Amino acid sequence: MAFKKKLNRILLIDDSEADNFFHARVIRKYGCAEEIIIREGGQEALDYLRLAVDGVFPQPDLIFLDINMPGMTGWEFLEEYKKLEAGQKAKIVIVMLTTSLNPNDAEAAEKTGTLNKFMNKPLTEKMLEEVIREHFADCFED
Repeated sequence: MAFKKKLNRILLIDDSEADNFFHARVIRKYGCAEEIIIREGGQEALDYLRLAVDGVFPQPDLIFLDINMPGMTGWEFLEEYKKLEAGQKAKIVIVMLTTSLNPNDAEAAEKTGTLNKFMNKPLTEKMLEEVIREHFADCFED
């Protein structure tokens, strides 16, 4: 796949080391991001998003978020995420990536107003391409 430009960074938020390893590998293989950041919980991810380096927040282009995590669920992360300052969350597309088969979760995802997509794990290159084409079409060569 040829990219005109890559995403600056993708943030993976999942308490599963195996899932993070696998998803990062899929993203690296696809070659669509300059940097992949992994945080193993919602609070850790919020702390990362709030951390400015030389006055600049990390602002990932894309977040893949798990639902069921200890400490702070994906839903709780989204509630706290909404409270961030605009500069801490700009440019971000959020995809909930989960093993949940609960139809209530898919329905709740649609109602959040914060999520751009709800997908089932594991992340595949086809799923990644779908997200990139839908939200970052300018990344692709014509």
